[in-house]
Amino acid sequence: MSLDALRGFDMFWIISAESLVEALHHLTPNRAVGLVADQLEHVEWAGFHFEDLIFPLFVFIAGASLVFSLTKAIERAGRAAALSRLLSRGVLLFLVALFYSGGFTHDWPNIRLLGVLNRIALAYTAAGLLFCFFKPRALAVICAGLLVGYWGIMRYVPIRDIQLTSENLAVLAEKAGDERAAKFYQNPKSPNPSTLRDRTVWNSAEKLFYATTNQVTGRFEPGLNVSDHLDFQYLPGKKWDKFYDPEGYLSTLGAVATCLLGVLAGYLLRSQGPAPLQKAGWLVAAGAVSVAAGWLWNLEFPVVKKIWTSSFVLVAGGYSAMLLGMFYAVVDVWQLRAWCQPFVWMGMNSITIYLVNNILGGFSGVAARFVGGDVKSMLDARLGQGVGDLGVAIVEMVVAFWFVWYLHRRKVFIRL
Repeated sequence: MSLDALRGFDMFWIISAESLVEALHHLTPNRAVGLVADQLEHVEWAGFHFEDLIFPLFVFIAGASLVFSLTKAIERAGRAAALSRLLSRGVLLFLVALFYSGGFTHDWPNIRLLGVLNRIALAYTAAGLLFCFFKPRALAVICAGLLVGYWGIMRYVPIRDIQLTSENLAVLAEKAGDERAAKFYQNPKSPNPSTLRDRTVWNSAEKLFYATTNQVTGRFEPGLNVSDHLDFQYLPGKKWDKFYDPEGYLSTLGAVATCLLGVLAGYLLRSQGPAPLQKAGWLVAAGAVSVAAGWLWNLEFPVVKKIWTSSFVLVAGGYSAMLLGMFYAVVDVWQLRAWCQPFVWMGMNSITIYLVNNILGGFSGVAARFVGGDVKSMLDARLGQGVGDLGVAIVEMVVAFWFVWYLHRRKVFIRL
């Protein structure tokens, strides 16, 4: 139950908690709420906020969960059947991810081939395949190999000395006499160049890129690193950050390592030897060591979520293990479960509520139909400015939890 509760706790911050904290911050802009609100914003590049934990925590939990699901599948039907189930689920989730990001309702190249759900599908499938063929010690070695190998690629593979950001490309285009491209890059309202059927602007960026002959190594700035350059050259379709993607090719190695850390945690939870409370202690202790190692590695290889660096894997994986250890102790060892039931409902239908939330444009839109408009204005006028937003946020949270409670009560569990 602790895995479902932790997964639901993670989804809670995506679905409704951020709106609630933001509304509280507007209503009572004190230092404590401001600190929490700040933690619910992604860091611009290097560094770590709580918001940067939400995605890798989900990947980590997916790894821990597959230990239980695939072990049962292998015991009941054999490894071949388990592999078939794993691959089918991975492909289905990847297809759902394409649908989620616009599917084929847009013209090419305005279709994003890699994104959040795509990364979960790839990391889950890769970690699952490794789980089916290797023992825990080998998986730990593979995980370490991925982290060190990714660092080696990012540190020592030479790249062109050009930063693929709109600001820098605007300067370079202006120097090259390409005024049209320079104005396009300078205008913050310009569309994403990777989505345009007219490739003029994109071709201009490629011309500037390939005209750069100087090479550098060991650079980790936005748009100036091996991962981003690889996406620019070889990732087709829409790129989230215009010229590269935070869920691109090379950084997927880090996500697979995150999932493998979850697999190792799942092995510990499923092991028969240690006492339950001892397992929880080991998870917390190992997590603390991982966080410390990640911040130490940060001195050489910065903690950056957008390229899922090896140091980021250790920091995020460490915090994930600590959270899992605490949830396991409270929920499964001490059996204190009443408080976490809403999280369990959400955790058991996590992908469903994630998709529904985004298809609806957020549960905030549904909440606004009940307490938005005139009701919101009345609350602001009679109770104080900002109460209306708080009311919308509370109703948003209630609607989200009611939805997953209803699915749970009807025993509807949509697992891809």
